[in-house]
Amino acid sequence: MNTSATASNITTPTKKLSDAGVSIWLDDLSRERLISGSLRALIEEKDVVGVTTNPTIFAAALAAHRTYEVQVKELAAAGTDVDEAVLAITTDDVREACDLFAPVAEATQGVDGRVSIEVDPRLAQDAEATSAMAQRLSRTIDRDNALIKIPATEAGLPSITATIAEGISVNVTLIFSLERYRAVINAYLLGLEQALENGKDLAAIHSVASFFVSRVDTEIDKRLDAIGTDEAKDLKGEAGLANARLAYRIHKESLDTERWARLAAAGAHPQRPLWASTGVKDPSLPDTRYVTGLVAPHTVNTMPEKTLESTFDHAEITGDTITGTYEQSTKVIEQLAEVGISYDEVVAKLEAEGLTKFEDSWSELLETVRAALDASR
Repeated sequence: MNTSATASNITTPTKKLSDAGVSIWLDDLSRERLISGSLRALIEEKDVVGVTTNPTIFAAALAAHRTYEVQVKELAAAGTDVDEAVLAITTDDVREACDLFAPVAEATQGVDGRVSIEVDPRLAQDAEATSAMAQRLSRTIDRDNALIKIPATEAGLPSITATIAEGISVNVTLIFSLERYRAVINAYLLGLEQALENGKDLAAIHSVASFFVSRVDTEIDKRLDAIGTDEAKDLKGEAGLANARLAYRIHKESLDTERWARLAAAGAHPQRPLWASTGVKDPSLPDTRYVTGLVAPHTVNTMPEKTLESTFDHAEITGDTITGTYEQSTKVIEQLAEVGISYDEVVAKLEAEGLTKFEDSWSELLETVRAALDASR
């Protein structure tokens, strides 16, 4: 069961969601949130027990708030280059957020109270460079409740293993396909096995696997509209949930093995599925669809603030909405093939596009910081 600092005894939808075993993490962070107390308020009032970040979030924060001006001027005066400035600014925010969430981390034995920061996505095809940056981020932040985000590219899989083997907790991001998710689980287990050989305390290592949801529907629904048949229209808005629900089945199956039993006996924690990209893009769908439709124990839902507010306001939480859906979810994937949509092609396209978006966001972050440094010199 999740622990939050909610003071009220009122059973809100977010409290019901937490009680159902779903950890609510906010998909946003800024220095303004930290200074103003708005993040603390979300912890206390809306059951938020973690935070995820990405370059787009940091670029938006830097562009919108003057709270970075003093640090930017100091970095500029010191002649800091843009890459080092980005590292300093983002890790400072994440470290402060980790401190804010430290009581949650302590209360949940490190399961929650987590703050994620992403490695430079330009390194996503370079396993050694990704591993090295993951270790540097971990050292720089120097907080046990930080999570280092590593994309689940093929090249990223060895980095996941190597980072876990060093005893560093990891948020594996950019997962779309079920096949790749199996590989991510294997990378995590292999990392735990190596960590055990290296004498690391497995109980101190945590991981989540971020499965992207709404982007699947956005891409597939576009194709269903182009097909235009009644059979195609009936499938709109179904693929994202079906894909995530089948991922949860894979997660559960991975825990029912001798391999996992050995690691669990040594103190290992399961790698929890995390539902990412949960903001609803299609206005014809309920705005809490990717929250209410993905309720199951030992999962995380990372929400943009708009989705969090909608969830708190009117989400109907009715308990587990994943277990028992596997047959229907499999049928959805099969029906997509029957109307002419290739699941493998879609998930490969989404991974490639997702990586490009990550890289573009990183470039935007670099340009934002470069402009701020130049203006301060």
